[in-house]
Amino acid sequence: MHARVLRYFDEVVRRGSIRRAAEHLHVAPTAINRQILDLEAELGAPLFERIHKRLHLTPLGEIVLAHVRQTLREHDALQARIAEIKGARRGMVTVATTSGLAGALMPSLVHDFRQQHPGIAVRVADLPVDGIVAAVEQGGADLGLGYDLPEVAAFRVAASRDWSIGAVVAPGHPLAAQSSALLAEVAGYPLILPAPTLSIRALVDDAFARQSIDVTPAVESTSVVLIQRLAAAGAGVALLNPLDVMEDRARGTLVFVPLRDGGLQRQTLRLVARARGPMSAAGELMAQAIGTALDGLFR
Repeated sequence: MHARVLRYFDEVVRRGSIRRAAEHLHVAPTAINRQILDLEAELGAPLFERIHKRLHLTPLGEIVLAHVRQTLREHDALQARIAEIKGARRGMVTVATTSGLAGALMPSLVHDFRQQHPGIAVRVADLPVDGIVAAVEQGGADLGLGYDLPEVAAFRVAASRDWSIGAVVAPGHPLAAQSSALLAEVAGYPLILPAPTLSIRALVDDAFARQSIDVTPAVESTSVVLIQRLAAAGAGVALLNPLDVMEDRARGTLVFVPLRDGGLQRQTLRLVARARGPMSAAGELMAQAIGTALDGLFR
């Protein structure tokens, strides 16, 4: 299949309509429609059906989409390899990660990466864990970075680090002067906890349950940024890992106090990529940059 129809088909699937795909690609809708019709004629069956004014893939369309995206990935990887050989160091890399990591780890990392590789454009997608998994599996992202990502056969782990949970408080909080704390101490203050939908919450709940400590959070949120801001304002004690508050600790707006209770579970941060096929040169460089950054923080 010709490269143009591959791009057109992929964009129609992403946008849900020929008109929106045409606007994004800056081509006439009739040009895209003709390519799609020709492809359907070649295959002898429709690729789309219209439901509630939106195009949806037929079963055949799903099969073709998988082939198209694999072909486009291989084409992009080939172009990146050629550019690397020529010394151009150009391309694009997409990293799917959580909102907390997008706000904590990625700003300085992306800045440093762009300083070293100005020819490579970087996209950072802020997604929930299932969105990260889907983005990497379906080729929407070169790399996925998140806590406790499920072990999927389609993934290879490029880097992995375990992080301990601790108490996060404002500099003037009574716990801030301590080198470590106990869960029993932390429970004596208003707690600002990640919502149950976040993976870290299960570790927090398990830690309290192991010591038979009943807690009722003062605040729960899916937003790590909100949790950070409330803790910095002195509204209570947050339970996060040191990477979550890396930037705030550097600015002196938050203090991380390790917990010294025994048997506390740790959060596993994984960087994953698709197991099948080579990664683009830009993706390889970003994977190396993230792994190096994690090594530096872990020491």
